[in-house]
Amino acid sequence: MAVSTRTKRGANRPLIVILVVIVVIAALGFVYASPYIALNNLKRAADARDAQTVNQYVDFPALRESLKQEVTGLLTRRLDAQGNGNPLAALGAMIGVALIGPLVDAYATPDGVAALLNGMPPRGNPGERPPAPPAASNPPATPAPAPVPASPTAGGAANSAANKNAAPPQPPETTAGYRGLNQFAVTYRHGAGDARYSAIFQREGLLTWKLSAVNLNE
Repeated sequence: MAVSTRTKRGANRPLIVILVVIVVIAALGFVYASPYIALNNLKRAADARDAQTVNQYVDFPALRESLKQEVTGLLTRRLDAQGNGNPLAALGAMIGVALIGPLVDAYATPDGVAALLNGMPPRGNPGERPPAPPAASNPPATPAPAPVPASPTAGGAANSAANKNAAPPQPPETTAGYRGLNQFAVTYRHGAGDARYSAIFQREGLLTWKLSAVNLNE
């Protein structure tokens, strides 16, 4: 009887080892995928302007400080490019300093986070604000009148051709990956001639990631 029991235990040992290995691999895979999951959850919440969920995935004090530094650097580089001989450089510097605060305030919001995660970073322009939520979320109170069927005229054909030729806005090129054990970055670029920028997530604990910085000069 004792020999039979030992035989059963020996037969079950490989199965237990296999199960443990599977669990460990699954856990490591989940840990590795955790920033991608956080990015996906944050983007959905930001696009829906779900402020409560956005707050769970954004370190707003750190993001505000990063935005302040990055926008300041952006304006400094712009003024340096104009040259010291430009008589409007001092005026431009004063205007730039004045607009940093409102711009940072505008982008350290769910609207700003949605813009950052959709390829629309701050450009450092006076009065700049992130785009508002889509108008589709607020349908008109009265129904629109039924469209009148268009007759096959030359004008209709021209409009049809114009609609076919109008290219829809292209989403930005996006790459994402680790930049260290505790840092994860998403890099955006619209085209070959456009500057790149990154949204940077920091790990908090083992599985928690929060958007905490941007880099406007990749």
